[in-house]
Amino acid sequence: MQKSLKDLKIRIYADGADKAGILSLYANPLIQGMTTNPTLMRKAGIANYEAFAKDVLQSVTAKPISFEVFSDEFSEMRRQALKIASWQKNVYVKIPITNTRSESALPLVKELAKEGVQLNITAILTLDQVKGVAAALNPTVPSVVSVFAGRIADTGCDPMPLMRESLQVLRGQPKAELLWASVREVLNIFHADECGSHIVTVPHDILGKALKMVGTDLTALSLDTVKMFANDAQAAGFSV
Repeated sequence: MQKSLKDLKIRIYADGADKAGILSLYANPLIQGMTTNPTLMRKAGIANYEAFAKDVLQSVTAKPISFEVFSDEFSEMRRQALKIASWQKNVYVKIPITNTRSESALPLVKELAKEGVQLNITAILTLDQVKGVAAALNPTVPSVVSVFAGRIADTGCDPMPLMRESLQVLRGQPKAELLWASVREVLNIFHADECGSHIVTVPHDILGKALKMVGTDLTALSLDTVKMFANDAQAAGFSV
């Protein structure tokens, strides 16, 4: 049975910071939200965080989009979070699960959630972290719990059991959604759907591959591969 992105229950978010890519994917009905982070912004050459965000938000108005705080001090994280949240109703504020000194961000999460800020708690890799977030969130305010399943897989561990357990932990938070983050390949989108995650956030380049390749006939793909090898051998002028 051939797979199709249209048949997935999971919602696909585009993860990136280049404006052209964001706007192109925003226009695609298969993409239901957007995420970014300071690392992606730096790679995209963005120098003015607020100017970039507000520029993007002129077009991204009807789908959720997450912007991350970038301070390492919780008092400044709070200030940034409140400012970012004020930009537009579809904005979620990304808060890392700890700061760089491994100090828990959960007190700040609880405070912001109580004030009605839509949060995306990020850089989560353990079930204990999910449990802490579940206890801190406001059940009346939409939130996203981003578990970096791809990074878990990078260590040789299967993230699927943790993702399924995380769903159970979040059952007491009716407006919290589990997000499968750090997708490494197209197949991970289907892994995320299979384990019941609500959202999967996918880098722009992998989304491009998925939109092009998912559902491709494998016999035809085999022939294309053979033709590629033959064409490259001829172009190189190889002989033995």
